[in-house]
Amino acid sequence: MSMEDPFFVVKGEVQKAVNNAQGLYQRWTELLEDPSSASKEECDWTTNELRNSLRSIEWDLEDLDETISIVETNPRKFNLDPAELSKRKAFITSTKQIVKDMKDHMSSSSVQALVEQKNRQALLGNGGSQGWSSTPENKYSRLDRELHTVNSQYIDEQQAQQQLIVEQQDDQLQLVSGSIGVLKNMSQKIGNELEEQAVMLDEFSYELDSTQNRLDNVMKKLAKVSHMTSGELEELERIRARGNFLFNSFNIFTLSLSVSFLSLPLLKRVTDAGFQYLTKITLNSDL
Repeated sequence: MSMEDPFFVVKGEVQKAVNNAQGLYQRWTELLEDPSSASKEECDWTTNELRNSLRSIEWDLEDLDETISIVETNPRKFNLDPAELSKRKAFITSTKQIVKDMKDHMSSSSVQALVEQKNRQALLGNGGSQGWSSTPENKYSRLDRELHTVNSQYIDEQQAQQQLIVEQQDDQLQLVSGSIGVLKNMSQKIGNELEEQAVMLDEFSYELDSTQNRLDNVMKKLAKVSHMTSGELEELERIRARGNFLFNSFNIFTLSLSVSFLSLPLLKRVTDAGFQYLTKITLNSDL
């Protein structure tokens, strides 16, 4: 089999990448077990390099899979026997398993929990065998800066929020105070107007009763003075009915005037004039 076969070229690159990844994986495992042997920066760099290397190997294996699929569709064209194809498939399968084992270990829940624990311990400055190593000068300074920044931001936000709430409450209290004052003035005006109207209605009711009595007396006197025939009595009855109609109409008219808030003296003058008019038309009728 010619060494210029593209499969072997890619295979050689994959083997080199796997060897490099295994070296990174071994160092990553050592750092995980004994983080005090290196700084956190080295641990982060080793982890990222290992992940990138494994990802690159997976892409190369996908390319090799595609080449095998092409060969299987037309084996005579590429002059490959089944045994060679089996070897190539076995290489791809075994390499995938190696990559998978390393990735599974890195992403396992136990490893992730351990990494988080080491990171917290490094942030708190507890180095040695329990966390990533840290230089003395920045052992506590980073934690202090972060805590101070977070506390300052929280205090500023709370103060701004409280100030906004106080301003909103002041605005609402001013609006409520103004509304209460307006309602108080309106209630006082309405109460005064109701009292005035009650007095006016009482006086007007008294005037109506007096006018009704005077009209009844006039009609009774007219009936006693005159000796009337039956026809004259009928005519007088029609006049009386006419007077009652006019009187009722006058009552409605004066009541409308009172509702319209006429002054009491003017209402009295209107009532007297109406009564005089009714008396006049009654006495001047053809009896």
